[in-house]
Amino acid sequence: MDAFRAGLCSGLEQQVVLATSSGAGSVVRDPSSRGASRAAAHTVVLPTDAAGPLEIALAGPGLLTYVTVHDGHGRHVGGSLGARGHRWANTEPLRAGETYTVRVGAQDAAGTPVGVTMAFRTAPAEQEDRLTAEFGPRPGTYGAGQIVTASLSHPVPATDPAARARLERALQVTSEPAVEGAWHWVDESTLHYRPRTYWPAHAVVHVVSGLDGVEVGERQYGGPSESLRFSIGDRIEALTDAAAHEMTVRRNGRTVRTIPVTTGKAGFLTRTGIKVVLGKERKVRMRGDSVGIKRGTSEFYDLPVFYATRVTWSGEYVHAAPWSVDAQGEENVSHGCTGMSTADAAWFFDTVREGDVVSVVNSGGEPMAPFANGFGDWNLSWDAWLAGSALGGDTDSPLASPASAPSSAHGPSRLLPLT
Repeated sequence: MDAFRAGLCSGLEQQVVLATSSGAGSVVRDPSSRGASRAAAHTVVLPTDAAGPLEIALAGPGLLTYVTVHDGHGRHVGGSLGARGHRWANTEPLRAGETYTVRVGAQDAAGTPVGVTMAFRTAPAEQEDRLTAEFGPRPGTYGAGQIVTASLSHPVPATDPAARARLERALQVTSEPAVEGAWHWVDESTLHYRPRTYWPAHAVVHVVSGLDGVEVGERQYGGPSESLRFSIGDRIEALTDAAAHEMTVRRNGRTVRTIPVTTGKAGFLTRTGIKVVLGKERKVRMRGDSVGIKRGTSEFYDLPVFYATRVTWSGEYVHAAPWSVDAQGEENVSHGCTGMSTADAAWFFDTVREGDVVSVVNSGGEPMAPFANGFGDWNLSWDAWLAGSALGGDTDSPLASPASAPSSAHGPSRLLPLT
């Protein structure tokens, strides 16, 4: 005999289902009514709080042989069977507003196989409080340094690490070929995802949210979020050695062009570190006052600039600088950008795409910030990156475990097969 027990806002309600050797069950409305008919198969449907753990246990002699739980979309809910075969518990959280089908197989004290099919429905989440994620970049083809972003509709504070961990586990990033990667919390409403090293050339990346219906924090449920799919092109890496006044461009590990350049002069030193192409502008007007240089001073400039490849939001570009051709390859005379001939800038502009890697060494400039001025994420070591994850590097963990699953304010939801 199986008892179905579900957490309700008004308390716990119990339905008793008789397990039979044919695998069907019939509902006994009164748990004390042992003589109820076993003829009709039946599925019990009760509203259940998604926050509570789901347990199936034997109250008497016998062994559980299998337990399967699927939602209405056919998705399997992970669980584990105790070593003694007396109890099963879910290792993934339930979703709000979802119907689940539970199939239980067991042996009674005499060794006779018995089974039952039951169902329960979790209570819906409040629509106005649903937490969703908007992923970036847009669908398309990007460079090997492209960062995946997730912008949350509601903040998740650092003071609730369990909620952050549940959210991270629900935001799934997969790629072909597979890579090691992790989320990092930039702030309470923003996460970035990157692999341990750059994306492989021609990888395909798929980002999916499993938040819908999941309780993330205290009475905070996830809602539906649009998935994302994008691809990676050739692996383009541009390395500028400011001391040598030279940029080396590699495609898939092979050097394809070496370009004489000029970088930031004293007082305007180019930032060191790894940057990522943010966009390209065939023509842009550059003015000194946009970076704090006062109009009327000797350093002020107001120029139309062509083939401008942006690498920071504050205005650092790789661009054509025909006015400094004599200095390119010889000395650094710019206000922080990387300048080159018009022909080289046009080639670079046509060769790179958003997400490609542009690094600067030996400039003496300040380090590129990880998050405040573009995608400087790659300047963090892998250990430092994992330190910004609520999972502590355990990116393969199930969505929840019995130890970390949130408790319901109305008590746990339980399925109790009774012999």
